[in-house]
Amino acid sequence: MKKTDQHVADASFGRRDFLKWTVGTSVCLGSGSFLPIASSQAADVVKDRPKNILLVITDQQHFDTIAAGGCDHLRTPAMDRLYKQGTLFEASYSTNPVCSPARSSIFTSRTSSETTVYINGKRIPEHIPNMGQWFTQHTKYETVYAGKWHLPKTYTYSIPGFKVINTGLSGAGYICDPVVSRSCEAYIRNRPADQSFLMVASFMQPHDICEWLRLNTECPSEPRYPELEDQLPPLPKNFEYDKREPEHVSAGRLKRDPFVGKAAWDNQQWRYYQWSYYRHIEMVDAEIGRLLEALEETNRLEDTLIVFTSDHGEGLGHHQTVRKGTLYDESLRVPLIFSWPGHIKQRYTCSSVPVSGLDILPTLCDYAQIPTPGKVRGSSLKPVLEGKPLERAYVVSEVSSNTGRMVRTKRYKYIKYIDDPVEQLFDMEKDPDEMKNLAGNSEYAAVIKEHRQMLATWENQLEVEDDVPYAGQWRKIV
Repeated sequence: MKKTDQHVADASFGRRDFLKWTVGTSVCLGSGSFLPIASSQAADVVKDRPKNILLVITDQQHFDTIAAGGCDHLRTPAMDRLYKQGTLFEASYSTNPVCSPARSSIFTSRTSSETTVYINGKRIPEHIPNMGQWFTQHTKYETVYAGKWHLPKTYTYSIPGFKVINTGLSGAGYICDPVVSRSCEAYIRNRPADQSFLMVASFMQPHDICEWLRLNTECPSEPRYPELEDQLPPLPKNFEYDKREPEHVSAGRLKRDPFVGKAAWDNQQWRYYQWSYYRHIEMVDAEIGRLLEALEETNRLEDTLIVFTSDHGEGLGHHQTVRKGTLYDESLRVPLIFSWPGHIKQRYTCSSVPVSGLDILPTLCDYAQIPTPGKVRGSSLKPVLEGKPLERAYVVSEVSSNTGRMVRTKRYKYIKYIDDPVEQLFDMEKDPDEMKNLAGNSEYAAVIKEHRQMLATWENQLEVEDDVPYAGQWRKIV
Protein backbone atom coordinates (compact mmCIF):
# COMPACT_ATOMS: atom_id res chain seq x y z
CA MET A 1 0.00 0.00 0.00
CA LYS A 2 1.28 3.44 -0.86
CA LYS A 3 2.24 5.76 1.96
CA THR A 4 0.82 8.84 0.30
CA ASP A 5 -1.49 10.66 2.69
CA GLN A 6 -4.21 11.58 0.28
CA HIS A 7 -7.24 13.44 1.56
CA VAL A 8 -10.43 11.47 1.32
CA ALA A 9 -13.58 12.60 3.05
CA ASP A 10 -14.53 10.64 6.13
CA ALA A 11 -17.55 8.38 6.01
CA SER A 12 -20.80 10.27 6.04
CA PHE A 13 -23.06 8.93 8.75
CA GLY A 14 -26.47 10.38 7.99
CA ARG A 15 -28.93 7.76 9.26
CA ARG A 16 -30.14 8.33 12.80
CA ASP A 17 -33.12 5.98 12.99
CA PHE A 18 -32.91 2.26 13.18
CA LEU A 19 -35.72 -0.29 13.24
CA LYS A 20 -35.03 -2.73 16.04
CA TRP A 21 -35.81 -6.37 15.40
CA THR A 22 -35.14 -9.64 17.13
CA VAL A 23 -32.00 -11.34 15.88
CA GLY A 24 -32.09 -15.16 15.91
CA THR A 25 -29.09 -16.60 17.70
CA SER A 26 -27.48 -19.94 18.32
CA VAL A 27 -25.32 -20.39 21.39
CA CYS A 28 -22.30 -22.43 20.34
CA LEU A 29 -20.15 -23.63 23.19
CA GLY A 30 -16.61 -24.93 23.10
CA SER A 31 -15.76 -28.53 23.92
CA GLY A 32 -13.74 -29.91 26.81
CA SER A 33 -12.61 -27.34 29.34
CA PHE A 34 -13.77 -24.29 27.41
CA LEU A 35 -16.62 -23.34 29.71
CA PRO A 36 -18.99 -20.45 28.94
CA ILE A 37 -19.41 -17.36 31.08
CA ALA A 38 -22.89 -15.89 31.34
CA SER A 39 -23.42 -13.22 28.71
CA SER A 40 -25.00 -10.90 31.26
CA GLN A 41 -21.66 -10.42 32.99
CA ALA A 42 -19.77 -7.26 32.13
CA ALA A 43 -16.02 -7.19 31.56
CA ASP A 44 -14.08 -5.64 34.44
CA VAL A 45 -13.17 -2.01 33.87
CA VAL A 46 -9.37 -2.12 33.76
CA LYS A 47 -7.05 0.62 32.58
CA ASP A 48 -5.80 0.07 29.02
CA ARG A 49 -8.17 -2.83 28.46
CA PRO A 50 -10.73 -2.16 25.70
CA LYS A 51 -14.35 -2.36 26.77
CA ASN A 52 -15.18 -4.04 23.46
CA ILE A 53 -13.28 -5.70 20.60
CA LEU A 54 -14.41 -5.79 16.97
CA LEU A 55 -12.60 -7.96 14.43
CA VAL A 56 -13.61 -7.19 10.84
CA ILE A 57 -12.54 -9.68 8.17
CA THR A 58 -13.06 -9.29 4.44
CA ASP A 59 -12.52 -12.05 1.90
CA GLN A 60 -9.90 -11.84 -0.85
CA GLN A 61 -8.90 -8.20 -0.44
CA HIS A 62 -5.82 -6.92 -2.27
CA PHE A 63 -3.56 -4.94 0.06
CA ASP A 64 -3.66 -1.69 -1.97
CA THR A 65 -7.40 -1.05 -1.96
CA ILE A 66 -7.86 1.76 0.55
CA ALA A 67 -8.32 5.23 -0.91
CA ALA A 68 -6.68 7.05 1.99
CA GLY A 69 -3.70 4.71 1.67
CA GLY A 70 -3.02 5.89 -1.87
CA CYS A 71 -5.35 3.91 -4.16
CA ASP A 72 -6.92 6.38 -6.60
CA HIS A 73 -9.37 3.99 -8.25
CA LEU A 74 -12.09 3.68 -5.60
CA ARG A 75 -13.81 5.33 -2.66
CA THR A 76 -13.61 3.68 0.77
CA PRO A 77 -14.81 6.14 3.44
CA ALA A 78 -15.13 3.50 6.19
CA MET A 79 -11.71 1.96 5.61
CA ASP A 80 -10.28 5.46 5.27
CA ARG A 81 -11.63 6.27 8.70
CA LEU A 82 -9.94 3.23 10.24
CA TYR A 83 -6.73 4.08 8.39
CA LYS A 84 -6.74 7.65 9.69
CA GLN A 85 -7.63 6.65 13.24
CA GLY A 86 -5.20 3.75 13.52
CA THR A 87 -2.00 1.98 12.58
CA LEU A 88 -1.52 0.17 9.26
CA PHE A 89 0.99 -2.68 8.95
CA GLU A 90 2.44 -2.37 5.46
CA ALA A 91 4.15 -5.80 5.38
CA SER A 92 1.16 -7.83 6.58
CA TYR A 93 0.87 -11.36 5.22
CA SER A 94 -1.74 -14.06 5.12
CA THR A 95 -0.50 -17.31 6.61
CA ASN A 96 -1.88 -19.15 3.59
CA PRO A 97 -3.50 -17.49 0.53
CA VAL A 98 -6.62 -19.69 0.64
CA CYS A 99 -9.79 -19.03 2.66
CA SER A 100 -10.09 -21.85 5.21
CA PRO A 101 -6.35 -22.28 5.92
CA ALA A 102 -5.87 -18.54 6.49
CA ARG A 103 -8.88 -18.32 8.76
CA SER A 104 -7.76 -21.27 10.85
CA SER A 105 -4.53 -19.36 11.58
CA ILE A 106 -6.28 -16.07 12.40
CA PHE A 107 -8.42 -17.77 15.04
CA THR A 108 -5.74 -20.02 16.59
CA SER A 109 -2.32 -18.41 15.91
CA ARG A 110 -1.18 -21.78 14.60
CA THR A 111 -0.03 -22.51 11.04
CA SER A 112 -2.49 -24.07 8.62
CA SER A 113 -0.36 -27.22 8.50
CA GLU A 114 -0.68 -27.50 12.30
CA THR A 115 -4.44 -26.92 12.31
CA THR A 116 -4.64 -29.54 9.51
CA VAL A 117 -6.69 -26.99 7.53
CA TYR A 118 -4.28 -27.11 4.60
CA ILE A 119 -7.14 -26.84 2.06
CA ASN A 120 -10.66 -25.45 2.14
CA GLY A 121 -13.44 -27.32 3.92
CA LYS A 122 -11.57 -28.74 6.92
CA ARG A 123 -12.19 -28.01 10.59
CA ILE A 124 -9.86 -26.96 13.41
CA PRO A 125 -9.04 -29.95 15.67
CA GLU A 126 -10.75 -29.93 19.07
CA HIS A 127 -7.47 -29.82 21.00
CA ILE A 128 -6.56 -26.42 19.48
CA PRO A 129 -8.68 -23.65 21.04
CA ASN A 130 -10.02 -20.93 18.78
CA MET A 131 -10.36 -17.26 19.69
CA GLY A 132 -13.95 -17.59 20.86
CA GLN A 133 -13.25 -20.55 23.11
CA TRP A 134 -10.17 -18.91 24.61
CA PHE A 135 -11.88 -15.59 25.35
CA THR A 136 -14.93 -17.38 26.75
CA GLN A 137 -12.70 -19.30 29.14
CA HIS A 138 -10.47 -16.40 30.23
CA THR A 139 -12.60 -13.25 30.01
CA LYS A 140 -16.07 -11.85 30.56
CA TYR A 141 -16.46 -10.63 26.99
CA GLU A 142 -19.48 -12.11 25.26
CA THR A 143 -18.08 -13.65 22.07
CA VAL A 144 -20.35 -13.20 19.04
CA TYR A 145 -19.89 -14.03 15.37
CA ALA A 146 -21.61 -12.98 12.16
CA GLY A 147 -20.80 -14.01 8.61
CA LYS A 148 -18.44 -16.36 6.85
CA TRP A 149 -16.75 -19.04 8.98
CA HIS A 150 -15.61 -21.68 6.42
CA LEU A 151 -14.16 -24.07 9.01
CA PRO A 152 -15.53 -26.22 7.46
CA LYS A 153 -18.88 -24.72 6.38
CA THR A 154 -18.98 -21.31 4.75
CA TYR A 155 -21.96 -20.19 6.82
CA THR A 156 -23.14 -21.99 9.94
CA TYR A 157 -25.16 -21.52 13.11
CA SER A 158 -22.67 -23.51 15.19
CA ILE A 159 -19.18 -22.15 15.89
CA PRO A 160 -17.36 -23.41 19.01
CA GLY A 161 -16.88 -20.61 21.50
CA PHE A 162 -19.10 -18.09 19.68
CA LYS A 163 -22.76 -17.11 19.69
CA VAL A 164 -23.80 -16.79 16.03
CA ILE A 165 -25.99 -13.72 15.55
CA ASN A 166 -26.83 -13.80 11.84
CA THR A 167 -29.68 -15.75 10.27
CA GLY A 168 -30.25 -17.57 7.00
CA LEU A 169 -27.01 -16.89 5.14
CA SER A 170 -26.09 -18.60 1.89
CA GLY A 171 -24.88 -17.44 -1.48
CA ALA A 172 -23.05 -14.40 -2.75
CA GLY A 173 -21.56 -11.58 -0.74
CA TYR A 174 -23.76 -8.87 -2.22
CA ILE A 175 -26.72 -10.73 -0.70
CA CYS A 176 -25.20 -11.93 2.58
CA ASP A 177 -22.98 -9.04 3.62
CA PRO A 178 -25.89 -6.64 4.32
CA VAL A 179 -27.40 -9.31 6.60
CA VAL A 180 -24.08 -9.59 8.44
CA SER A 181 -23.72 -5.85 8.96
CA ARG A 182 -27.35 -5.38 10.03
CA SER A 183 -27.11 -8.30 12.47
CA CYS A 184 -24.00 -6.75 14.01
CA GLU A 185 -25.64 -3.32 14.07
CA ALA A 186 -28.72 -4.67 15.82
CA TYR A 187 -26.55 -6.40 18.41
CA ILE A 188 -24.50 -3.26 19.08
CA ARG A 189 -27.53 -0.99 19.37
CA ASN A 190 -29.43 -3.35 21.66
CA ARG A 191 -26.55 -4.48 23.88
CA PRO A 192 -26.60 -2.86 27.36
CA ALA A 193 -23.83 -0.30 27.64
CA ASP A 194 -22.26 -1.97 30.68
CA GLN A 195 -21.85 -5.34 28.96
CA SER A 196 -18.74 -6.01 26.89
CA PHE A 197 -18.31 -8.05 23.74
CA LEU A 198 -15.80 -9.49 21.33
CA MET A 199 -17.47 -9.43 17.92
CA VAL A 200 -16.31 -10.93 14.65
CA ALA A 201 -17.89 -9.45 11.52
CA SER A 202 -16.77 -11.67 8.66
CA PHE A 203 -17.79 -10.40 5.21
CA MET A 204 -17.77 -12.26 1.89
CA GLN A 205 -16.87 -9.34 -0.38
CA PRO A 206 -14.84 -8.75 -2.47
CA HIS A 207 -14.89 -12.54 -3.07
CA ASP A 208 -17.78 -12.10 -5.52
CA ILE A 209 -15.12 -11.14 -8.09
CA CYS A 210 -14.79 -14.90 -8.62
CA GLU A 211 -18.28 -14.94 -10.10
CA TRP A 212 -17.40 -12.02 -12.36
CA LEU A 213 -14.41 -14.00 -13.60
CA ARG A 214 -16.54 -17.07 -14.29
CA LEU A 215 -18.92 -14.94 -16.33
CA ASN A 216 -16.14 -13.24 -18.29
CA THR A 217 -13.80 -16.07 -19.25
CA GLU A 218 -13.89 -15.16 -22.93
CA CYS A 219 -12.47 -11.89 -24.18
CA PRO A 220 -15.17 -9.95 -26.10
CA SER A 221 -14.38 -8.70 -29.58
CA GLU A 222 -15.66 -5.27 -28.56
CA PRO A 223 -15.82 -3.60 -25.14
CA ARG A 224 -19.02 -4.57 -23.35
CA TYR A 225 -19.20 -1.25 -21.53
CA PRO A 226 -17.59 1.40 -23.74
CA GLU A 227 -18.91 4.16 -21.48
CA LEU A 228 -16.44 3.02 -18.82
CA GLU A 229 -13.33 3.11 -20.96
CA ASP A 230 -12.08 6.42 -19.59
CA GLN A 231 -12.50 5.14 -16.02
CA LEU A 232 -10.45 1.96 -16.34
CA PRO A 233 -7.36 1.76 -14.10
CA PRO A 234 -3.98 1.19 -15.77
CA LEU A 235 -2.38 -2.22 -15.80
CA PRO A 236 -0.17 -2.86 -12.75
CA LYS A 237 3.57 -2.21 -13.04
CA ASN A 238 4.30 -5.92 -12.72
CA PHE A 239 1.77 -7.10 -15.28
CA GLU A 240 4.84 -8.46 -17.05
CA TYR A 241 7.02 -10.63 -14.83
CA ASP A 242 10.12 -12.84 -14.57
CA LYS A 243 9.25 -16.16 -16.21
CA ARG A 244 11.69 -18.07 -14.00
CA GLU A 245 8.91 -19.41 -11.79
CA PRO A 246 8.32 -22.72 -10.02
CA GLU A 247 6.13 -25.02 -12.09
CA HIS A 248 3.47 -24.87 -9.40
CA VAL A 249 3.02 -21.19 -10.21
CA SER A 250 3.32 -21.26 -14.01
CA ALA A 251 1.20 -24.39 -14.46
CA GLY A 252 -1.25 -23.26 -11.82
CA ARG A 253 -1.77 -19.98 -13.64
CA LEU A 254 -3.15 -21.86 -16.67
CA LYS A 255 -5.11 -24.31 -14.52
CA ARG A 256 -6.81 -21.62 -12.44
CA ASP A 257 -7.25 -19.10 -15.22
CA PRO A 258 -7.92 -20.87 -18.54
CA PHE A 259 -8.45 -17.60 -20.41
CA VAL A 260 -4.73 -16.90 -20.09
CA GLY A 261 -3.86 -19.82 -22.34
CA LYS A 262 -7.02 -20.43 -24.36
CA ALA A 263 -9.04 -17.29 -24.88
CA ALA A 264 -6.43 -14.77 -23.80
CA TRP A 265 -7.69 -11.45 -22.55
CA ASP A 266 -6.44 -8.31 -24.18
CA ASN A 267 -5.16 -5.49 -21.99
CA GLN A 268 -8.49 -3.71 -21.98
CA GLN A 269 -10.30 -6.78 -20.59
CA TRP A 270 -7.73 -7.03 -17.81
CA ARG A 271 -8.51 -3.41 -16.98
CA TYR A 272 -12.27 -4.08 -16.92
CA TYR A 273 -11.58 -6.84 -14.41
CA GLN A 274 -9.64 -4.43 -12.20
CA TRP A 275 -12.41 -1.83 -12.42
CA SER A 276 -15.00 -4.42 -11.39
CA TYR A 277 -12.91 -5.61 -8.45
CA TYR A 278 -12.73 -2.09 -7.04
CA ARG A 279 -16.52 -1.89 -7.11
CA HIS A 280 -16.69 -5.05 -4.97
CA ILE A 281 -14.38 -3.37 -2.46
CA GLU A 282 -16.73 -0.39 -2.30
CA MET A 283 -19.65 -2.73 -1.53
CA VAL A 284 -18.02 -4.16 1.59
CA ASP A 285 -16.78 -0.73 2.67
CA ALA A 286 -20.41 0.39 2.91
CA GLU A 287 -21.19 -2.50 5.26
CA ILE A 288 -18.18 -1.71 7.45
CA GLY A 289 -19.42 1.87 7.60
CA ARG A 290 -22.68 0.62 9.10
CA LEU A 291 -20.75 -0.93 12.00
CA LEU A 292 -18.74 2.23 12.65
CA GLU A 293 -21.92 4.26 12.69
CA ALA A 294 -23.52 1.91 15.21
CA LEU A 295 -20.47 2.11 17.49
CA GLU A 296 -20.38 5.89 17.22
CA GLU A 297 -24.07 6.45 17.88
CA THR A 298 -24.03 4.15 20.93
CA ASN A 299 -20.97 5.98 22.31
CA ARG A 300 -18.80 2.87 22.01
CA LEU A 301 -16.28 3.99 19.40
CA GLU A 302 -13.80 5.32 21.96
CA ASP A 303 -14.07 2.12 24.01
CA THR A 304 -13.67 -0.39 21.17
CA LEU A 305 -10.50 -1.87 19.78
CA ILE A 306 -11.11 -2.45 16.06
CA VAL A 307 -9.00 -4.82 13.97
CA PHE A 308 -9.48 -4.83 10.21
CA THR A 309 -7.92 -7.44 7.93
CA SER A 310 -8.58 -9.98 5.18
CA ASP A 311 -7.94 -13.71 4.86
CA HIS A 312 -5.84 -13.37 1.69
CA GLY A 313 -5.30 -11.14 -1.30
CA GLU A 314 -6.32 -11.03 -4.96
CA GLY A 315 -4.19 -11.31 -8.11
CA LEU A 316 -5.72 -8.18 -9.67
CA GLY A 317 -3.60 -8.57 -12.81
CA HIS A 318 -0.24 -8.52 -11.03
CA HIS A 319 2.02 -11.16 -12.61
CA GLN A 320 -1.01 -11.75 -14.87
CA THR A 321 -2.85 -13.57 -12.11
CA VAL A 322 -6.35 -13.46 -10.72
CA ARG A 323 -7.83 -14.89 -7.54
CA LYS A 324 -5.44 -16.38 -4.99
CA GLY A 325 -3.14 -19.33 -4.24
CA THR A 326 0.33 -17.99 -5.08
CA LEU A 327 3.09 -16.67 -2.83
CA TYR A 328 3.40 -13.40 -4.74
CA ASP A 329 2.44 -10.35 -2.68
CA GLU A 330 -0.80 -9.69 -4.53
CA SER A 331 -2.17 -13.03 -3.35
CA LEU A 332 -0.43 -13.19 0.02
CA ARG A 333 -0.34 -9.63 1.35
CA VAL A 334 -3.41 -8.28 3.16
CA PRO A 335 -4.54 -5.06 4.84
CA LEU A 336 -4.08 -5.02 8.62
CA ILE A 337 -5.22 -2.00 10.65
CA PHE A 338 -5.62 -1.60 14.42
CA SER A 339 -7.70 1.32 15.64
CA TRP A 340 -8.47 2.41 19.21
CA PRO A 341 -8.57 6.21 19.57
CA GLY A 342 -6.41 7.47 22.39
CA HIS A 343 -4.54 4.19 22.79
CA ILE A 344 -3.06 3.33 19.38
CA LYS A 345 -0.96 5.57 17.16
CA GLN A 346 -3.08 7.27 14.49
CA ARG A 347 -2.25 7.84 10.83
CA TYR A 348 0.77 5.64 11.28
CA THR A 349 2.17 3.11 8.81
CA CYS A 350 4.52 0.47 10.19
CA SER A 351 6.89 -0.75 7.48
CA SER A 352 9.79 -1.81 9.68
CA VAL A 353 8.66 -5.31 10.58
CA PRO A 354 6.82 -8.12 8.71
CA VAL A 355 3.68 -9.45 10.43
CA SER A 356 1.06 -12.09 9.68
CA GLY A 357 -2.38 -13.36 10.60
CA LEU A 358 -0.70 -15.41 13.32
CA ASP A 359 -0.23 -12.18 15.30
CA ILE A 360 -3.90 -11.22 15.63
CA LEU A 361 -4.91 -13.57 18.46
CA PRO A 362 -1.79 -12.86 20.61
CA THR A 363 -2.39 -9.12 20.16
CA LEU A 364 -6.01 -9.36 21.28
CA CYS A 365 -4.99 -11.49 24.25
CA ASP A 366 -2.40 -8.87 25.20
CA TYR A 367 -4.95 -6.05 25.10
CA ALA A 368 -7.47 -8.17 27.04
CA GLN A 369 -4.71 -8.86 29.60
CA ILE A 370 -5.01 -12.62 29.40
CA PRO A 371 -2.42 -15.30 28.55
CA THR A 372 -2.15 -16.68 25.04
CA PRO A 373 -2.96 -20.31 24.25
CA GLY A 374 0.01 -22.66 24.36
CA LYS A 375 2.23 -23.05 21.29
CA VAL A 376 0.97 -19.96 19.47
CA ARG A 377 3.22 -19.05 16.53
CA GLY A 378 2.50 -15.32 16.43
CA SER A 379 3.46 -12.44 18.71
CA SER A 380 1.58 -9.49 20.16
CA LEU A 381 1.82 -6.34 18.08
CA LYS A 382 0.84 -4.14 21.03
CA PRO A 383 4.40 -2.80 21.44
CA VAL A 384 4.41 -1.51 17.87
CA LEU A 385 0.95 -0.04 18.28
CA GLU A 386 2.24 1.91 21.28
CA GLY A 387 5.37 3.12 19.51
CA LYS A 388 7.80 0.52 20.79
CA PRO A 389 10.02 -1.82 18.74
CA LEU A 390 9.19 -5.46 17.98
CA GLU A 391 12.12 -7.82 17.59
CA ARG A 392 11.38 -10.14 14.71
CA ALA A 393 13.58 -11.42 11.89
CA TYR A 394 10.97 -12.94 9.58
CA VAL A 395 7.50 -14.39 9.01
CA VAL A 396 6.62 -17.58 7.14
CA SER A 397 3.56 -18.37 5.01
CA GLU A 398 2.38 -21.63 3.50
CA VAL A 399 0.44 -22.39 0.36
CA SER A 400 -2.51 -24.76 -0.10
CA SER A 401 -1.86 -28.50 0.32
CA ASN A 402 1.40 -27.69 2.10
CA THR A 403 3.30 -27.57 -1.19
CA GLY A 404 5.04 -24.20 -0.87
CA ARG A 405 6.62 -21.86 1.68
CA MET A 406 7.53 -18.17 1.79
CA VAL A 407 10.04 -16.53 4.14
CA ARG A 408 9.74 -12.75 4.40
CA THR A 409 12.48 -10.76 6.10
CA LYS A 410 12.64 -6.99 6.21
CA ARG A 411 14.54 -6.85 2.91
CA TYR A 412 14.07 -10.16 1.10
CA LYS A 413 11.39 -12.61 0.17
CA TYR A 414 12.29 -16.27 -0.43
CA ILE A 415 9.92 -18.82 -2.02
CA LYS A 416 10.34 -22.57 -2.27
CA TYR A 417 8.02 -25.35 -3.46
CA ILE A 418 8.39 -29.02 -2.61
CA ASP A 419 10.11 -31.11 -5.32
CA ASP A 420 10.71 -28.08 -7.55
CA PRO A 421 14.28 -26.99 -8.40
CA VAL A 422 13.24 -23.39 -9.13
CA GLU A 423 13.47 -21.10 -6.12
CA GLN A 424 12.57 -17.43 -6.01
CA LEU A 425 14.31 -14.59 -4.20
CA PHE A 426 13.21 -10.96 -4.42
CA ASP A 427 14.85 -7.86 -3.02
CA MET A 428 11.75 -6.17 -1.62
CA GLU A 429 13.52 -2.84 -1.10
CA LYS A 430 14.77 -2.50 -4.67
CA ASP A 431 12.11 -4.64 -6.33
CA PRO A 432 8.83 -4.42 -4.33
CA ASP A 433 6.85 -5.58 -7.37
CA GLU A 434 8.75 -8.92 -7.49
CA MET A 435 9.81 -8.59 -11.10
CA LYS A 436 13.38 -9.93 -10.91
CA ASN A 437 14.06 -13.40 -9.49
CA LEU A 438 17.54 -13.30 -7.91
CA ALA A 439 17.72 -17.01 -7.14
CA GLY A 440 20.48 -18.61 -9.20
CA ASN A 441 22.59 -15.46 -9.07
CA SER A 442 25.83 -16.43 -7.31
CA GLU A 443 25.99 -13.04 -5.62
CA TYR A 444 22.96 -14.03 -3.54
CA ALA A 445 24.03 -17.57 -2.62
CA ALA A 446 24.60 -16.60 1.01
CA VAL A 447 21.21 -14.89 1.21
CA ILE A 448 19.50 -17.99 -0.20
CA LYS A 449 21.31 -20.22 2.30
CA GLU A 450 20.33 -17.95 5.18
CA HIS A 451 16.66 -18.01 4.20
CA ARG A 452 16.67 -21.78 3.75
CA GLN A 453 17.97 -22.08 7.28
CA MET A 454 15.29 -19.73 8.60
CA LEU A 455 12.68 -21.93 6.96
CA ALA A 456 14.16 -25.10 8.46
CA THR A 457 14.29 -23.49 11.90
CA TRP A 458 10.65 -22.44 11.59
CA GLU A 459 9.55 -25.89 10.48
CA ASN A 460 11.39 -27.63 13.31
CA GLN A 461 9.14 -25.99 15.90
CA LEU A 462 5.87 -26.93 14.23
CA GLU A 463 3.68 -29.86 15.28
CA VAL A 464 2.35 -31.15 11.97
CA GLU A 465 0.13 -34.24 11.85
CA ASP A 466 1.24 -37.12 9.64
CA ASP A 467 -1.88 -36.90 7.45
CA VAL A 468 -0.94 -33.40 6.27
CA PRO A 469 0.73 -33.56 2.82
CA TYR A 470 4.53 -33.39 2.93
CA ALA A 471 4.56 -33.45 6.73
CA GLY A 472 8.14 -33.24 7.96
CA GLN A 473 9.77 -32.90 4.55
CA TRP A 474 10.33 -29.15 4.87
CA ARG A 475 12.86 -29.65 7.67
CA LYS A 476 15.19 -31.29 5.19
CA ILE A 477 15.52 -28.16 3.05
CA VAL A 478 18.63 -26.36 4.30
